[in-house]
Amino acid sequence: MKNISLLGATGSIGQQTADVVRAHPEQFKIVALSAGKNIDLVRAYIVEFEPKLVSVQTEEDYHILKNEFSSRKDMEFMYGDDGLTAVAVYDEATILVNAVIGSVGLHPTLQAIRAKKDIAIANKETLVTAGHLVMSEAKKSGVRLLPVDSEHSAIFQALQGENDKNIERLVITASGGSFRDRTREELKGVTVEEALSHPNWSMGAKITIDSASMMNKGLEVIEAHWLFDLPYDKIDVLLHKESIIHSMVEFHDSSVIAQLGSPDMRVPIQYALTYPDRMPLTGRKRLNLAEAGKLHFNDMDFTRYPCLQFAYNAGKMGGTMTTVLNAANEAAVAAFLSGKISFLEIETLIEKALNRHSVIALPDLETISEVDMMTRKYIESIVKDR
Repeated sequence: MKNISLLGATGSIGQQTADVVRAHPEQFKIVALSAGKNIDLVRAYIVEFEPKLVSVQTEEDYHILKNEFSSRKDMEFMYGDDGLTAVAVYDEATILVNAVIGSVGLHPTLQAIRAKKDIAIANKETLVTAGHLVMSEAKKSGVRLLPVDSEHSAIFQALQGENDKNIERLVITASGGSFRDRTREELKGVTVEEALSHPNWSMGAKITIDSASMMNKGLEVIEAHWLFDLPYDKIDVLLHKESIIHSMVEFHDSSVIAQLGSPDMRVPIQYALTYPDRMPLTGRKRLNLAEAGKLHFNDMDFTRYPCLQFAYNAGKMGGTMTTVLNAANEAAVAAFLSGKISFLEIETLIEKALNRHSVIALPDLETISEVDMMTRKYIESIVKDR
């Protein structure tokens, strides 16, 4: 039995992690979980999975749930950042699934690493914001970071049994997002609802917007740099509309190994939980290449998708530049989702934040937190003064 701590239990990845646990109750148990504001789903999880620790975002919801489940003497309730960290380091858990969105996942991830928990990581912003700290702590503690993003899981799977010194390059595939068939001129005035309509994947709001701007792929490039210890000139992005090839590894001898499958996040989630083994996964559509017919590929257009170029540039500069990239993007996407800016203004705000920042090499956690906070305030001040 593998005991799971789950951060972001009510989000898209969190819900699909719950699906995997349901499919294999003899193998997995959720012993601790954190959630945001979807209290109805938290209630359902409490009844179904009987976790021993539950953390929510607000003190109000904490009191509501604690009162409702007061008869459960074996169950503890917490809230806020303290609760998030408590779930991450919960003693009885053997693995942490970090499925929160945004840099909020950084501190609990570091604490879980120090508590020597293996981590199934779906929270790419943690590595983007402070990859050098996270990887250093993981190496020091002997902790495994098991990728959950479909692209990084594909690379991870393709590298099994291979020697890292033979890698020529990584190829991360991109669906193109909600607006892949639109010109930049046609992006003027697009609505939030249009941006949230992804053609292939069912994801949360923030990651769906990132997919439409191609920032999500930029964050994945930076994440791949840290996970697989490769320079940015050995990490490419390829447009692949069908989302069947999830990523590829090319080796020195020109061989290419790709991982294929129907778009379903439960597959990489389950692989991270069962690694190095595999288990059956029922109730999903299996890949039928004859049915798919054709697979299409295109080079990435960095003029069409400037956010991807921002990510490469920030990654190569390193230090606090990737912290600024992530914080500016999170603040700008939040402004777009709340109707305060247009879709194309997301990249404009990110570029302004990057251009004004003087990079700090090898920042400590305190510096990263300060840069993150100041960047968000800068973006929010621009939006407010519009």
